Amino acid sequence: MRSFTSLASLKGRVALVTGGAGYIGRAIAETYAELGAAVAILDRPGSGAEDVARHLTETYGVLTTVLAVDLADEAAVRKVPQRVVDTCGRLDILVNNAAFVGTDGLEGWTTPVEEQSIDTWRRALEINLTAPFLLVQQAIPALKASGRGAVINIGSIYGVVGPDWRIYEEVDFGTPAAYGASKGGLLQMTRWLATTLAPDIRVNAIVPGGVERNTPNAFRKRYMSRTPLARMATEEDFIGAAAYLASDLSAYVTGECIMVDGGWTAW
Repeated sequence: MRSFTSLASLKGRVALVTGGAGYIGRAIAETYAELGAAVAILDRPGSGAEDVARHLTETYGVLTTVLAVDLADEAAVRKVPQRVVDTCGRLDILVNNAAFVGTDGLEGWTTPVEEQSIDTWRRALEINLTAPFLLVQQAIPALKASGRGAVINIGSIYGVVGPDWRIYEEVDFGTPAAYGASKGGLLQMTRWLATTLAPDIRVNAIVPGGVERNTPNAFRKRYMSRTPLARMATEEDFIGAAAYLASDLSAYVTGECIMVDGGWTAW
C-alpha cells in the first residue's frame, strides 16, 4: 500500500483552474502547486492572473501559465485544453471554478423574480454551465491520456437547495434564479459525466457554502445562526476537498458532490 504522502502528491501532473485569479480559484491553484503540480491559470483579461502565476512559480518552483479567456467566447474556450497541453505537455486535472455571479448593480440580476432579466439568465448559464461542459468535452483526449484524469466542478449550496430569504432581509444583494439553476445543472452534469467518462476520467464536485468576505454584520449573524458549524466559510475550508478529489486519495471516487457548507444543507 502506498503512503498517504504518495497518494496525495500531484508531482508531474498539470492542473487547469478556471477563475484561478479569484478567491477560491487562487486557493485551489496554490494548493495544487504546493503538492507539486504545474498550474494553468485561466481568468478574464485584467484579472491579475499573471500575478498569481508568478507567485506560484516563485513560491513553489512549479511551471505556470496564464490563459486570458472570456468563457462566453466559444471559439476561445474550445482551444483551451490543447493550449495547456502545448504549453505544459499534458493535462491531468480540470477545475471548473469560474462563475458568473453578477454584481449588485447588474440590471435584472438581484431583483424580484418578476424582473429578472432573460439576457442575464442566458449569460449565467453560458458561463456557469455551458463553458464547463465545453471545457470537459475538449479536454477528454488529454484527460484520458493522463491515466489519472480528474474533473472537479465547483457548485453552490443554491444548486442543491432554495434560498432562505429571511437571511437577506435589509441587505442589497441576493441570489437570483439563474445562479441556482446554473449551479444545479452543473451538479447534475457532474453525475452524468461521471458515469459517461468512467473508467478513464473521474468527475466530482465541491459544493461550497457562503464565504466570508466583508459581509454585512446583520447578514453574517443570520447566516451563522442558520449554519450548524456557526460560521461562514473561508477559502481555506475548500482546499482539502480540492486536494482530495484531484489526487489518488480519491482514486475510487467519482460522481460525488461533496458539501463543504458547515452543515447548511444537513438540516
